[in-house]
Amino acid sequence: MKRLPSTAASLEFHLEPWEGVMLAAVLSQYPCLPPAHQPLSRNGQGPDTLADQRLLDEALADQRRDNQRQLTRLLADTTRFRQSDKGWRLSLAPGDAEWVLQILNDIRVGSWAKLGSPDDLDELRGDQPNPDVGLMETAGYFQMRLLAGLRTPPDHPKR
Repeated sequence: MKRLPSTAASLEFHLEPWEGVMLAAVLSQYPCLPPAHQPLSRNGQGPDTLADQRLLDEALADQRRDNQRQLTRLLADTTRFRQSDKGWRLSLAPGDAEWVLQILNDIRVGSWAKLGSPDDLDELRGDQPNPDVGLMETAGYFQMRLLAGLRTPPDHPKR
């Protein structure tokens, strides 16, 4: 994933053929965080804790549904995510780049939570492939590549 010449309104990225396929596959796993993963408080005490937790869970569920709809539109929009003979091209508005990072983070952290939130992943990288480890690491790869692209100005700005 490499940043291409872009404009202020659109950040352009080139993805190798395998990266485009993998990015679509990873993003299709959203949402990955379990609904009750984000408790309102650590101790769970207070007069309205259950009602407040329900409100938080409903708000997060609404946000996930909105994110899923927006993600489906992004992946289906051939002006924003399209295959070419040299790979894939991803075009993001500046705010969308941050949003995609958040989606990837949900997938990465959700995969880690499904694995039991281990401190040491080396134990999980045994002889047998683990889909959650692979998903977590692939989401992390795309986070790092997108962040690197955002930090690195393109070689030649588009006119």
